Amino acid sequence: MSLQLFDLTGKKALITGGTHGIGLAIAQALAASGARILLNGHTRERLDQAVAHCEEQGFGVKGYLFDITDKTAVDRNLKSIRETEGEIDILINNAAIHRRLDLLDLTLEDFREVLDVDLTAQFYMAQQLAKWMKERGQGKIINLCSMMSELGRDTTGAYAAAKGGLKMLTRSMATEWARYNIQVNGIGPGYIKTDATGPISEPGSPIYDFIISRTPAGRWGKPEDLAGAAIFLASRASDFVNGHILYVDGGMLATLGRPMGN
Repeated sequence: MSLQLFDLTGKKALITGGTHGIGLAIAQALAASGARILLNGHTRERLDQAVAHCEEQGFGVKGYLFDITDKTAVDRNLKSIRETEGEIDILINNAAIHRRLDLLDLTLEDFREVLDVDLTAQFYMAQQLAKWMKERGQGKIINLCSMMSELGRDTTGAYAAAKGGLKMLTRSMATEWARYNIQVNGIGPGYIKTDATGPISEPGSPIYDFIISRTPAGRWGKPEDLAGAAIFLASRASDFVNGHILYVDGGMLATLGRPMGN
């Protein structure tokens, strides 16, 4: 019975920004638990590669190419998804961008672009899917928050503003939509080695060593480290969990630094 709580057989999950890194790792985790995967991406080559990769593993998957900041494209593709796939049970709001600049050097256009992708588009995707979920009386929405939902650091101002906003938006969504049996939660990855973290996640980088010194686990995370959290929040096992941000950070938020002697 306990394992059945995590079974996603028959469920359909839409993952934004699901062509690589964290998004693709979560897609594969949900697929391995039985879900049919609908991958969103905005680059044709990457989307095709991700779909092929999932198909090679025997997973049910289909790709949808659209920009989540383009309302017209979102509306058109969601309409197509509903007509061809039926209802969506799980939304993973994963797509995001970063502009690593000091706030004094950040242009207003850059700031707005980060908020548009990392916060405003997350709101619109969740709002539209929640309307479907409300009709059915059930649904799971998982917003990809961040360590920057809680902490600040040089060159992360726009990203932190968006991810901090997404944390509070998650709680507001949970508050309003719980009455419809919709659970809205967040995952807050710690420092994860992906294409997005790039050179700072490579040995020899000052940031690389600093993060290891601040993390009790003594390492950077891997995208697959998020699999368990995603399956939990997408499954029946989390039916009474709402408005929670589950940080997967190797213990970083729990401490001022690694224990002495490590």
